Amino acid sequence: QVQLVESGGGLVQAGGSLRLSCAASGRMFSRYGMGWFRQAPGKEREFVAAIRWNAGSTYYTDSVKGRFTISRDNAKNTVYLQMSSLKPEDTAVYYCAATTRFIATTRGEYDYWGQGTQVFVSS
Repeated sequence: QVQLVESGGGLVQAGGSLRLSCAASGRMFSRYGMGWFRQAPGKEREFVAAIRWNAGSTYYTDSVKGRFTISRDNAKNTVYLQMSSLKPEDTAVYYCAATTRFIATTRGEYDYWGQGTQVFVSS
């Protein structure tokens, strides 16, 4: 069992930056692939970024490539999402998720979810 708690969301102006953190409980954190998803009002939850259990690979949705960076610190049981050059369309609730697969990019492949943290980007 893994419990995930996100933090770092907030209000930022367009062009600004935020860093989201996701703290995980459980002894096997280093064996989980981790991902970030987001859900805007009235829209489906969508994949944002994922990182392999050993941080050897990362994947991003096209709309955030070059602006967002996912990373993890297995010693701290934490995964991060550094977001830069933020746009109003990045406004959403951001969710951290864990998968028993090495890495995954679809919602159905993830086994554990956090409660989410709100990001609001003003124009």
